[in-house]
Amino acid sequence: MSKALPARPRSAPTHKSHIAIVASIYNGQYTDALLQNAKEELALILPNTKLDVARVPGAFEIPVACELLLSSDDPPDAIIALGVIIQGQTKHAIMVAEAVTNSLQAMAIKHKKPVIHEVLLVDDEKQAYARCMAANLNRGREAARSAHTMLELFQAMKQEKPKKFKAYNKK
Repeated sequence: MSKALPARPRSAPTHKSHIAIVASIYNGQYTDALLQNAKEELALILPNTKLDVARVPGAFEIPVACELLLSSDDPPDAIIALGVIIQGQTKHAIMVAEAVTNSLQAMAIKHKKPVIHEVLLVDDEKQAYARCMAANLNRGREAARSAHTMLELFQAMKQEKPKKFKAYNKK
């Protein structure tokens, strides 16, 4: 596990972006914090972004909402999926987390759009707090920064200028 957030991007993309956040309601104190931090970070690093937010009951419902958004007439340029699954005594949490992860990855590939996965599987509320509410390791802020990075990368690749991204192009 990383101990700190990646650096905040230095520049905002010149084009207007459309980002959708799909966040679960379950484990609300944590998912609300993820959502709030993601929105605040997006306002700082992508100030001209059109932002849509969809709330779903739980983590299991996140993929179907993402698919609906990506299949719409006005699909977002990127989706941020936010949720918190806290381990219990059974394997249910692992099954839900695997299903969500596999579905989100398949959607990103199918639609060729960034789908930022911050549906967290944690052992307990202490870990949930550390990842959702703490300042130095906030996964909501990290998700926003990842969306920014992927939007920049996709824009450059569409313009056939991937060499612009030295961090991603190790040659």
